[in-house]
Amino acid sequence: MKLLLAEDDVALVEYLKPRLNNSDFVVEWVDNGVDAEFLALEESFDGIILDLGLPQKSGLEVLKSWRAKKLDTPVLILTARDSWQDRVDGLKAGADDYLGKPFHFEELTARLEAILRRRFGHSDNHLEYDGVVLDIDNQTVTSAQAVKTQLTAIEFRLLRYLMLNPHKIISKTELSEHIYEEEQLKDSNVIEVYINRLRALLGKSWIKTFRGQGYRLSDQ
Repeated sequence: MKLLLAEDDVALVEYLKPRLNNSDFVVEWVDNGVDAEFLALEESFDGIILDLGLPQKSGLEVLKSWRAKKLDTPVLILTARDSWQDRVDGLKAGADDYLGKPFHFEELTARLEAILRRRFGHSDNHLEYDGVVLDIDNQTVTSAQAVKTQLTAIEFRLLRYLMLNPHKIISKTELSEHIYEEEQLKDSNVIEVYINRLRALLGKSWIKTFRGQGYRLSDQ
């Protein structure tokens, strides 16, 4: 899952970014409101962590602008402003959740997972499609033949993104952007290697190739 982290506290970013990576989020960071507003409109993110106290343009202004431009990406406000009025203003502006500083990282990830599940229409930490079940907490997949496999981090990120978008043809570029950090973007042939690994686990026809376009899960 690809996140935009809009936060100007460098120490907090240095704490959060590696932990989010270890929780299988791909994170892109900006430290001001102007860049945050632009980047969220230009790139595809699954979720946004937004500080209200950003320089150049406040997080609240940025959020209002996103929603006015019909950007529906889930937004978790993360800020030291923890009065009830700030919470109300953020939620009225279109935030999906609100977490005050200081916070526990585990609560942050739990809230992120919750708003992302709601966006994709899932009620728990399991994704299921055509007999295949992905356990998000344990990063295991169970095939339609009831064979359970522990996935590597990249296999998990790739399969999760495909299962969250089962009816969408996804290009190799989009897959790469959602499973690798920007500085680690890999050649498209690497994506094909991981697709073939998943096919070996789940069935050759379970992931369809659309030549020149990308991949999509097979019709149920």
